Amino acid sequence: MEEILKQALLYDFYGELLTGHQKRVYEDVVLNDYSFSEVAENLGISRQGVHDMIKRCNRLLAGYEEKLHLVEKFVHLRSQVGQIRKIAEEQAVYPAMREIEEIAATILEEL
Repeated sequence: MEEILKQALLYDFYGELLTGHQKRVYEDVVLNDYSFSEVAENLGISRQGVHDMIKRCNRLLAGYEEKLHLVEKFVHLRSQVGQIRKIAEEQAVYPAMREIEEIAATILEEL
C-alpha cells in the first residue's frame, strides 16, 4: 500500500486517539503537506520537534494497527466486496446478479 494512503487510513481509524496537539501537527504535515519548517513556525516549536512528533505519531498509529488490525480488515473487506461486485457485473444477465452488483456498489461507496 502506498505510504501516504497508509498514513491517511491509519489516521482515519486511530487519529482520535492522539492528543489535540499531535493531531494538529500530524494533519498539517501528513494530510495538508506542510513542511516541518512551516508547521514549526506556526506552532512556535522547533523543526526537530515537529519531526519527532511525526515519528512518534506514526509509531503510535502503527502500534494501534498491530493490536486492532482495523485498517487491514477494512482493506480486505473492501477488496472482497469489489470482487463480489465484479463477479455480479459479469453475470448481470441474471436479475439477482444485478441486485447483488448494486448492493456491492453501495457497500463500496459507504466504505
